[in-house]
Amino acid sequence: MEDSKYLTVTDLNYYITQKFKNDPYLHKVFLQGELSNFRYRRNSHQYFSLKDEKSKINVVMFRSHFDQVKFKPEEGMKVYLIGYVSVYGPQGTYQFYAEKMEPAGIGALYEQMKQLQTKLANEGLFAQEHKKPLPRFPDHIAVVTSASGAVIHDILVTVNRRFPHAQVDLFPAQVQGDRAADSLVAAMKQVAGYGEKYDVMIIGRGGGSLEDLWPFNEEAVVRQVYEMKMPVISSVGHETDTTLCDLVADARAATPTAAAEYATPNLTDELANIHQLQSSLLSSMQNIIRARREALNRINNSVIMREPARLYDEQAQTLDLLRERLVSSMSHLLERNRQNYQLLEQKIRGASPQKRIEQMLQQENFHYQKLVGSMKNIIREKHHHFAQAAQQLNDYSPLKTLDRGYVFVTNAQGKMVGEVDQIKTKDEIDLHFKDGNAKAVVKTIRRDDHDRQEK
Repeated sequence: MEDSKYLTVTDLNYYITQKFKNDPYLHKVFLQGELSNFRYRRNSHQYFSLKDEKSKINVVMFRSHFDQVKFKPEEGMKVYLIGYVSVYGPQGTYQFYAEKMEPAGIGALYEQMKQLQTKLANEGLFAQEHKKPLPRFPDHIAVVTSASGAVIHDILVTVNRRFPHAQVDLFPAQVQGDRAADSLVAAMKQVAGYGEKYDVMIIGRGGGSLEDLWPFNEEAVVRQVYEMKMPVISSVGHETDTTLCDLVADARAATPTAAAEYATPNLTDELANIHQLQSSLLSSMQNIIRARREALNRINNSVIMREPARLYDEQAQTLDLLRERLVSSMSHLLERNRQNYQLLEQKIRGASPQKRIEQMLQQENFHYQKLVGSMKNIIREKHHHFAQAAQQLNDYSPLKTLDRGYVFVTNAQGKMVGEVDQIKTKDEIDLHFKDGNAKAVVKTIRRDDHDRQEK
């Protein structure tokens, strides 16, 4: 027989587990039923069953989820569960893994309370700045609760024990049932009708389920507590129970006895404090009187009291010193002003129009003399340059050459003849003498370099 076609138990359980995990309808399941085999395990996971008339299923609720449950589950209690279904492989059983739990029948009430709490919180009814401080020594205390319950009894006993001076008035109201909310509102309005008579009000009842405490979650009751002019102490249910009335009140007490303790001081402690304050006050007064008497004695025995003239000796000396400083300061001030006056006078004289005119005339004469001198120098230089140029022209003048018996020759076109190559035989030439001109005809030409004659 081949073993390969047979699955192991682990393989089969794994396959079934994957089927459960891949089924989207089993990822989030809402169940309702009765708790069965529930045994509370402190600081641990909870294992129990959920059943109805025909069947049951094993349930596991891990500690992290169970710590968020707001009530105490009990055997046989109907609950709502939210979670998922999976397989526990080691035992091959499927079970429900619960993530949330609420008691059946109050889930809607709880959701309604949460919605109302959010609404009123947004309006600021629970804000800390609206809380009124409790009076230190109340004369009149109003209590809104059931006339037949143990709440009023505990409050009266506590007040009489702690502060018998305070007067406690009961305003009876229904604290449970459909008409409880209206009864509570009517009782509080009756308290408000007395104006400022009551220094503080206590409202409350004993413990119970959410349905029993529901009147203290009604919007009308909560708003009426908020509108009360005097401070309000709420003592509804046990310490673990929280109602909207607790949130809106100025103070919350876990028990009626605690509410009465919040509302009243302890007379014994107050008397002890008064005696202690009296002793402290007497001691302080004695110390002050002693200190003042010693100060008075020091004053009576002081030198000033024996010689009053010394009171103003120092002031007289100070006066003389200040007088000298004043005179010195005035002298310095006058001298400084005199110097400033002289400086201003010099500036004014320096800026006089006549002075400016004289300065400008002097500048004009200076510039005129400078101009005349410059002109003379220029003329002198020009005369000198002219004489040099005339002497140079005279030195280079051909007339001086003619004075020595020389002549210069020009051809018929009037051009200077300086070489024999510029003329021919029979050409007419002009001879320029010192005192006149003469015409001549070239007969012969002789070049000095060839010693030849041309006829």
